Amino acid sequence: MTSEVLPFSCAVVTGGGGGLGKALSSYLISKGKRVILAGRTESNLRETMEEIGATDYFVLDTGRVDQIPSFIAEVTKKHPDLDCLINNAGVQRPLQVLKDQPETFLEKADEEININIRGPMHLTLGLLEHFKNRPGGATIMNVSSLLGFVPFSVINPVYYGTKAWLHFWTMNLRSQLAKGGYDSIKVIEIIPPAVGTDLHRDREDPDDSKKHKNPNALSIEEFMDIVCPRLERGDEVIAPGMSENVVDRWYKAFGETYQRLSAP
Repeated sequence: MTSEVLPFSCAVVTGGGGGLGKALSSYLISKGKRVILAGRTESNLRETMEEIGATDYFVLDTGRVDQIPSFIAEVTKKHPDLDCLINNAGVQRPLQVLKDQPETFLEKADEEININIRGPMHLTLGLLEHFKNRPGGATIMNVSSLLGFVPFSVINPVYYGTKAWLHFWTMNLRSQLAKGGYDSIKVIEIIPPAVGTDLHRDREDPDDSKKHKNPNALSIEEFMDIVCPRLERGDEVIAPGMSENVVDRWYKAFGETYQRLSAP
């Protein structure tokens, strides 16, 4: 089902087995959309598909970009009406340049870069030709982070860089598609603050993003209560909770300059 509010009918959601991916998928299904889950852990995908009523699932490690071409070929053949990509999968690793062994730091950092940067880029470019041929247009939705704007918790230096990259990639992708005559491909950025998921599972305290440890954090329900109506009104940039003030200030400071300098 397509509509002007959510102008797509079938979405693939990376990291769809839990957390924000599961919450976004469940919401889209409630709006009559078909949802395909993608993620690394088959048991989570299967359980989530059965719980929320997703259409299908695919085991995919977005950090293994060699897997992406075959995934795209299979998913578009099986679901030719696919017209939405939600790049939600991501990892966040505590890394310290003065304490970690260099080989350990680099191994974890490379995996984080592969999942958070190369995965969304390869998926987007791999699906772009399919999306360009969709008669009703398509949607690309990237989940970045407030920490890509202000890296205030310094134990995740690579994560913050990857999310800053995703923010600027999203802006430039939107501009290039519009200038190339493909403004029917809508590009959306969702910018979460701390949300009570398991993203911090590798930290010393894996619950420090939960509300009982961090009063500024949002629960998943609070996050969705803000995001859903903004998706429905057609916002291209969605910054819930404490992200909103920071992102508003960023666009007030640099948005006009970006539009002027990036104009043809």
